[in-house]
Amino acid sequence: MAFLHRSLPRRTLLKGIGTTMALPFLDAMLPPLRAATTRPHRFQAFYTPNGMAMEYWTPKGEGAAFELAPIMEPLAAYKDKMLVLSGIKASWNYIHAGASGSFLTGTPRGGHNEIEIIADVSIDQLLGRHYAKDTQLASLEVSMDLPANAGACTGNLSCAYLDTLSWANPTQPLPMEWNPRVVFETLFGDSGSTDRTARERRLRQEASILDSVTGELADLTRELGPSDRTKVNEYTDAVRDVERRIQMAEKQSSIELPALGQPLGAPPVFEDHLALMMDLQVLAFQSDLTRVISFMISKEQSPRPYPQIGVPDAHHPLSHHNNIPELVARMSKINTYHAKLFSQYLDRLRKTPDGDGSLLDNITILYGAGISNSNAHSGDNLPLMLVGGHAGRIKGGRHLKFDNKPSSANLLLTIMDKMDYPVEKVGGSTGKLPIDTLSEI
Repeated sequence: MAFLHRSLPRRTLLKGIGTTMALPFLDAMLPPLRAATTRPHRFQAFYTPNGMAMEYWTPKGEGAAFELAPIMEPLAAYKDKMLVLSGIKASWNYIHAGASGSFLTGTPRGGHNEIEIIADVSIDQLLGRHYAKDTQLASLEVSMDLPANAGACTGNLSCAYLDTLSWANPTQPLPMEWNPRVVFETLFGDSGSTDRTARERRLRQEASILDSVTGELADLTRELGPSDRTKVNEYTDAVRDVERRIQMAEKQSSIELPALGQPLGAPPVFEDHLALMMDLQVLAFQSDLTRVISFMISKEQSPRPYPQIGVPDAHHPLSHHNNIPELVARMSKINTYHAKLFSQYLDRLRKTPDGDGSLLDNITILYGAGISNSNAHSGDNLPLMLVGGHAGRIKGGRHLKFDNKPSSANLLLTIMDKMDYPVEKVGGSTGKLPIDTLSEI
């Protein structure tokens, strides 16, 4: 059978006796060599701090017949892409440290003082390593807040637990970048803009520098002893990784991106800062620079007020509302506002083409918080949902309620499975979460 070397027009018609029939969409209508290409399945964490006003979060009904609660109303357009999960318990529940510290790690334990830093490798880093051969950046970690100074920030534990979701290993938390200029340079270098010409010029400069380094290394290695050669070989491996990333960048440099100039820094207005960070994350996915991003819209214990929505109170103190209805309602306004900002990010993903669909079609986003009722720092019934098209791997438009209080680590194990990178264990996981069936409904 001969295969087409050109693509069929999408409006190809079959003409017969007395009839004209349009063909359904066929693989042959894709551009050459595209038919067999699988679009990458991307992962993102979108973290909201200081718990949730649970009365305003929890949906009514279960299965496909659920009704959106007030906090979720801004996401109504994406209900069919939401898998809301109730009844999941935090794997490590120790005030604010355990909230963000276990969100992606599933660790059942942490440190005991400000200098003992213990968690577990986070799933974004596991996935990043898995995709590293195909992307320039294994993962991207971003936040809206400056990191805290060294010392204790929560319950006499290290500030590291509040400042990040991402852990390279059990004792190495990864910094999350808040400055959009630094994020831009991480993605596109000091090129001034996303313009293709500027990107190609930067690649030529990097390749030229690398050529000279490689030559000098070869000359140097011949004059070294065994021990030094081992050290140089380790360095050479790092150089080869840079070469690989440059080669990957050269392949991707032809991708046309929206015009975005190199930011000068973080805008003073929260919404402007957030819009810029969201644009950069969409660009990172669109250009396939990375397939894994972890994002904190604010960190735990954030005192940020929201006077623009009628809540001048500092967020963290308000979260300790003593279950006073008026204060809980005010807290829900912040939660709803975060959901509205998240919906704007989903809009960007939905409008960005990815193959014959959109970025939203091929992404799984873990949205939510590491605390439920913030007044008691509760780790029961975490406010969590999976959002996106999930590359067809997860069915949306459902609310699943678990009565046996499974660990959040089990959810992380399931996410790894749905990302087609199954692992035996994540943190303190004891098994996968059954999200494919509507059991006990």
